[in-house]
Amino acid sequence: MLADENGVSIKVAKYAGSDKVDLIENEEYGYCSLIKATHQVLEKLKIENITRAKVTNTKRVEKNLIAPIPMREAVINAIVHSDFSREIPPVFEIFNDKMIFTSYGGLLPGQSKEDFFSCSSMPRNRELMRVFKDVGLVEQLGSGMSRILKEYDKSIFHISEHFIKVEFPFSLPKDNTIIANGDDNGNEIGDDDSEMMKVLGLLEENASITAKQMSEQMDISARKVSRLIKALKENGKIIRVGSDRKGYWKITQ
Repeated sequence: MLADENGVSIKVAKYAGSDKVDLIENEEYGYCSLIKATHQVLEKLKIENITRAKVTNTKRVEKNLIAPIPMREAVINAIVHSDFSREIPPVFEIFNDKMIFTSYGGLLPGQSKEDFFSCSSMPRNRELMRVFKDVGLVEQLGSGMSRILKEYDKSIFHISEHFIKVEFPFSLPKDNTIIANGDDNGNEIGDDDSEMMKVLGLLEENASITAKQMSEQMDISARKVSRLIKALKENGKIIRVGSDRKGYWKITQ
């Protein structure tokens, strides 16, 4: 499993909805060192774990769909504790309201659910666990479960005779949000947040200000101003009162 080339593959599937009806992506990471495949899966899920940023007149609050640390620990647990002897690889599924990680093997012989949640180390694959620890994927034996349970309830785990599933529900705020990628490449979105605050400030000063006037004062293109205004409208923060020519903007939040 740790060879540069092997037959082990890890599947990542993405669906359009909340069930398995509409598959839109089906990727396989593997046929290489399990260490490399694990990093690839982590990177893929990190990108999918977008950040939702709520922007108000006074502050910006960011939150991922899934808490990043528990997600990472659950991915590593699903891989390192999977029973590869039956050639059934771990599967990571992304829906529009949750992520589900499934590993084959169930509980270890003699292991109870109480043992499973006790945060004590009972590795199925001891040598694999040791290697994962040596390369820094596992920080401390038995610590992964404690990191997950710090943020989530035990109810996210579904344990059957042959499988262990972890179902992370998305943290979907009821209010409007701005979305950035979960791969920390959200600088452009972050700039947009700041510029939206400037747009709101200009609208507070002059509700009838034009996009051209705002672009000149903010030193950005009129096209970008239009995009920022559109986002503010879609987020319910402003509404247009009257016609495009003679109307004005009203701040609602």
